Amino acid sequence: MRLSLLVLHILGGSVGLLSGTAAMAVRKGSPQHRLVGNIFTVAMLTLASSAFPLAILKSQRGNIIGSIITFYLIGTAWLVGRRRDTGLLDWAALFVGLGGAAAVITLGVWTLSHPDRNAPAGMCFFLGSVLLLASAGDIRMLARGGIAGRQRVTRHLWRMCFGLFIATGSFFLGQQQVFPAFLRGSLFLIVLAMLPFPLMIYWLFRVRFSKAYNTRPLPIPTPATL
Repeated sequence: MRLSLLVLHILGGSVGLLSGTAAMAVRKGSPQHRLVGNIFTVAMLTLASSAFPLAILKSQRGNIIGSIITFYLIGTAWLVGRRRDTGLLDWAALFVGLGGAAAVITLGVWTLSHPDRNAPAGMCFFLGSVLLLASAGDIRMLARGGIAGRQRVTRHLWRMCFGLFIATGSFFLGQQQVFPAFLRGSLFLIVLAMLPFPLMIYWLFRVRFSKAYNTRPLPIPTPATL
C-alpha cells in the first residue's frame, strides 16, 4: 500500500508540475488554460491526497500540513473557477480553512518549545497566516453570496499559484537528493522553487489592469433580495 501511494504521489506531482507550468504560460480563461487547469487540479488533488497518508506513516508533521493546505487551496480555486455562486462545498471549505489555521498555529506554538526540523515554528506561523487570509476571503465571498469579475479571477489565481508553490518547494528544495550533487543547495533550485510567486505577481497585475477582466462584480445582497 505504501509503495502504491508513493507511485501515485510521484505521478501526481510530476503531472502537476508540468501542467501547472503550462497553465501559468497561457492566457487565463482561454480553452487551453481550462484544459491544462483541469489536468493540474486533478494532479494536485491526487498529490495532496496521497501525501497525507504517507506523511502520517512517516510521522512528518510538515507534510501533513502541506497536504491539507494544498488540497484546500487547489479545491477552492477550482470551485471558484467553475461557478460564481456559493454552495455547501464552499461552507465546508471555510471550516477546513479555519480548522487548518487553528491546528497549524497551535503546532507552531508547540514547536517553539519542541523544535521539529520537519515543521519549524516559522513555517507553521506563515502557513497559518495564509490559511487565515484564505478563510477571510471565504467569509467575504459567502457573505456576498458569490464572487465575479476581477475578484473571482484573483481568488482563483493566487490559490492555484500558492498550491503550485507548495509543490515546487517540496520538490526542488525538499527532494534535492534526486538531483546531481552539483545542483544540491544551488541558487538554481531555489529559483525554480520560488518561480510561482513572480509568475503570480505578473498575472495579478495583468488581471488588475487588463480590460479583458473588467467585468462588474456581483451586487452585495440586501434584506429585500434575500
